[in-house]
Amino acid sequence: MAPKFGELFLKILLILCIIKSSQGREFSRKNYPYLKMASSFSLSPPRGYDYIIVGGGTAGCPLAATLSQKYSVLLLERGGSPYGNVNVSYLQNFHISLADTSPQSPSQAFISTDGVINARARVLGGGTCINAGFYTRASSSFVKEAGWNIELVNESYPWIERQIVHWPKLAPWQVALKDGLLEAGVSPFNGYTYDHLYGTKVGGTIFNKNGFRHTAADLLASGSPKNLNVLLHATVLRILFNVRGSKPRAVGVLFKDENGKQHRAILNGRSQSEVILSSGALGSPQLLLLSGIGPKQDLDKLGIPVILNNWHVGKGMSDNPMNSIFIPTKKPVEQSLIQSVGITKMGSFIEASSGFGQSSDSIHCHHGIMSAEIGQLSTIPPKLRTIEAARKYSKTKNDLPREAFQGGFILEKIDGPLSRGHLNLVDTNVDNNPNVTFNYFNHPYDLQRCVYGIRTIERIVHTKQFAKLTEDDSYSIEMLLNMSVKANVNLIPKHTNDTASLEQFCRDTVITIWHYHGGCHIGQVVDKEYNVLGVDRLRVVDGSTYDSSPGTNPQATVMMMGRYMGVKILRKRLGKRAGV
Repeated sequence: MAPKFGELFLKILLILCIIKSSQGREFSRKNYPYLKMASSFSLSPPRGYDYIIVGGGTAGCPLAATLSQKYSVLLLERGGSPYGNVNVSYLQNFHISLADTSPQSPSQAFISTDGVINARARVLGGGTCINAGFYTRASSSFVKEAGWNIELVNESYPWIERQIVHWPKLAPWQVALKDGLLEAGVSPFNGYTYDHLYGTKVGGTIFNKNGFRHTAADLLASGSPKNLNVLLHATVLRILFNVRGSKPRAVGVLFKDENGKQHRAILNGRSQSEVILSSGALGSPQLLLLSGIGPKQDLDKLGIPVILNNWHVGKGMSDNPMNSIFIPTKKPVEQSLIQSVGITKMGSFIEASSGFGQSSDSIHCHHGIMSAEIGQLSTIPPKLRTIEAARKYSKTKNDLPREAFQGGFILEKIDGPLSRGHLNLVDTNVDNNPNVTFNYFNHPYDLQRCVYGIRTIERIVHTKQFAKLTEDDSYSIEMLLNMSVKANVNLIPKHTNDTASLEQFCRDTVITIWHYHGGCHIGQVVDKEYNVLGVDRLRVVDGSTYDSSPGTNPQATVMMMGRYMGVKILRKRLGKRAGV
């Protein structure tokens, strides 16, 4: 994907949205005394830290909170605070952050070389601030393959759940999906459960009954205020190493504050102090490369001094491909995000979303990045997607009746894709996204599972549950597929009228559900304790170490991993004195 074309498409999205809000640079220090702006670092007396954690996201927040119970922790987050940001806090504004391409947005858009629009978090709390909120644990096989201690896993999940997880009140669209899944044969019904079980179930959510989002950032309240230091808008440029000795040793990080001023944060002199990367599947491999750990040939091209030659950094990237079918309805349906899910033995997950909502004090954008109306731009030939065409389309779009886009989506996602890609640096600017290739459906079994998922959706659509909601129960699957091709948002050339091949539909309409992972795999970049191979005092704790995405939605397990590793580190250092 040419960078200029990617920038143009993001500008097109921006034209459709009038940005009226800013990300939470303002927050109450009374309520969150551990949160400070990065520029305040120079005002504090110089000191060393037991742990410097890079990335205050889904794993980084529970990890920092846990370690701070016994040791000094500096948590560096490149984004701002989620508190006071209505686009983060409320379910009805879910799509806004993803459509917001402003520099203050809690999400940073990127486009993979495959042509799929994606996003990475840029806010304290990470992906838990911009996702659909669904909470479900990993399968027992995932835990076993990860080599985790089952007893500690079963202690760590509830620690998360007690603080931020709720049971949802099912919206009508979600009830229809649940009943439709069962009628279509995705059984049994496993009730309300966090567990990953074959069949149909209702999972947890981080939205409360009023639609207010709780995030991983809330877990920081469990930390020790005297030991926990969180800096916002603190962008780490590179890891600092002492290269004297048998192996390079991490000693700190270099970061810039919100004004662009650079600072050095240093570990203290204790033998077990560490730098821990929790910057996510893009951020952690990107920062390793920027710090000189990666393929020597690639680092040399960018003039990055080589600390450790490791070909595997940034390799084995995967994203769970998702395809959606748009279902028109007789009347507007209540907004809902993921609540019910079907887990098939074939390795396809079926989920759904519906409706539209937006609070009056949010930014104004008619629908989200997956919406029908923004998606119509994908039917414009690439060479004709100019700013002028976008303005013309935007003007015409405003004349369309809102009912033209009423309805919902049924989503199909592949579990554990076998297709693999890679990540590499474009330049040495940490603010720029790296190039990422996921190679969606490169492996034939992934394509086979997508087709299975679409056929399952076809059965669901024709159940009596959806007949009550849909505009016309005589819609053929071909008609629905054609509507979905037109409604889809990616930069892959479309075959709008060619729906005879479900394989072609899967390739044409692939999008993301933001569950990408890999780049720092165990045995290649890190060991089983997540220590970076070949260097001392450096660890990676996040989804970049995963070979597959856990459960139907990964946030529960990524948060659990942060708590799990924090407890494990404390117990190793202190034994019974850890008290956790």
